[in-house]
Formats: sequence, structure tokens, C-alpha cells
Amino acid sequence: MDILIARERASASEVRSAMADAPSYSAVRATLRIMEEKGHIRHEQVGASYVYAPKVAPERARRSALRHLLDTFFDSSPEQMVAALLDSKPGPEELRRIAAMIERARAAGR
Repeated sequence: MDILIARERASASEVRSAMADAPSYSAVRATLRIMEEKGHIRHEQVGASYVYAPKVAPERARRSALRHLLDTFFDSSPEQMVAALLDSKPGPEELRRIAAMIERARAAGR
């Protein structure tokens, strides 16, 4: 999905070429088919090939992935997730921006 979001559209062979330690071509095609069945991507036929594209906007995909990560690894706790992110030792400028985001959320009543 990351490859399709970054490129906006790609064939199965282009997706495979962009992958590190890529599986077989048939495995990539099978994965793309499953992603299409689940409604995440769509395809169009261009010549003899299918070209795949995401069905959701990158921001929506990002929020969905983040929600899944939060629920799966952090027991749905933003506090636990932020604590883990702070363990990655963000620099002073990043900490300032994070603090500003927290203040804006607080002011907005969230």
C-alpha cells in the first residue's frame, strides 16, 4: 500500500520492483487482488496490464493505519503511544512542535 500511495498508481511488476526482498510476482499479484477485494485499492486495465491505485486518500489511510497501530500495540492509549515515541528521543525542535500541538488540542477542548 505504501508503494501505491507514494506512486499514486503502479502495475504489479512496478510494485514488486519497489519492494526490498520482494516475494514472487504471483505473490505480489495475489496480495494486490486481496487488497482490492477488501476495498483498499482499485485497478484499471492498461494494455495487457492492470494498473493499481489506492481507493482512499493518503491522509485517510494514514489515520486508519495509526488507529490500527494504537489499538493493536498500545491498548488504544494515546498516552502509551506518545511515551513510546518519546523514547525515540526527539530533538528540541520536535519537542517544541509536539508541545504546541498539545496546547492547540487543549485549547480546542479535545
